[in-house]
Amino acid sequence: MDYYSSQITKLIEELSKLPGVGAKSAQRLAFHIINMPKEQVDELAGAMTGARNNVRYCKECFTLTDKEICPICSSDKRNHKVIMVVENTRDLAAYEKTGKYNGVYHVLHGAISPMLGIGPNDIKLKELMHRLQSDVEEVIIATNSSLEGETTAMYISKLIKPTGIKVTRIASGVPVGGDLEYIDEVTLLRALEGRTEL
Repeated sequence: MDYYSSQITKLIEELSKLPGVGAKSAQRLAFHIINMPKEQVDELAGAMTGARNNVRYCKECFTLTDKEICPICSSDKRNHKVIMVVENTRDLAAYEKTGKYNGVYHVLHGAISPMLGIGPNDIKLKELMHRLQSDVEEVIIATNSSLEGETTAMYISKLIKPTGIKVTRIASGVPVGGDLEYIDEVTLLRALEGRTEL
């Protein structure tokens, strides 16, 4: 039995299809949207359709952008000789928030995962190798510390090393404020291997 009109039920159903939005959150969002001023709802709907219709991959790094070349790739203040390889645009945004990285990026849009049937041809690896034909000094591999991320990092490293370009991997290990006794062995080992001199 439907508790609400078909329009409200449809809105709740559509919102609950979004990742991380359960039935209760979808219901709360639906009622919030219904109670918003009509202009705000129109702006929200317009922003969603505008983003869906106009956002595409940057022709250089494959991040999401509404231009042909993203602002990072088109900036002459960035070091185009250093490329950081990340799995997705959210990872790129996380590094940009630090404000400390001055190179450019390459977004793979996934990681190699034989279990899920994702191979090297299913992510943006060919495009990365094509970019390396220009003047590149270092590739920083910043994939996740998951099995898939590590597999992808090893694969990329084996592809690039013969070219003579420097390949580095981001350090990973103990988080700030973390207690050693609660951290898994692999993380502790990576922290030990990635140690730096004080």
